[in-house]
Amino acid sequence: MSPVTDRAEIAELVARLAWALDERRFDDLRAVYVPDARTSSPRGTLSGIDEIVDVLRRTSPEDDLTQHFNTDVVIDLDGDRAEIGAHQLVYFFQQGAAPHRRAGVRTRYTAVRTPAGWRLAEAHISPRWQHAA
Repeated sequence: MSPVTDRAEIAELVARLAWALDERRFDDLRAVYVPDARTSSPRGTLSGIDEIVDVLRRTSPEDDLTQHFNTDVVIDLDGDRAEIGAHQLVYFFQQGAAPHRRAGVRTRYTAVRTPAGWRLAEAHISPRWQHAA
């Protein structure tokens, strides 16, 4: 693979994570993370894709929807491993209504090349600010 192709695949992986969260397709995260992935966020430190999916499903209220916007995605490649940094703007809203909260988030990921393609092995989600409407 070329570095350009790797970067494109990794950037798409970050986008697929946002789409899965926004569309509440938590099982799709199994194609984003490795099975033994670790995440740290305000929800706590989670280990393994089963725990990640379970906690997201349990702590994501049905009527509180999100829309994630990724920007400033920086990818540092090192062979079959990559460190990724990005900013996110996240809107929280209820269907058909204006957002009731928004947040600025700093994300850091470690991705690894697997036989199935690039997958996230670690995620660190750090809210920087939030504003309630």
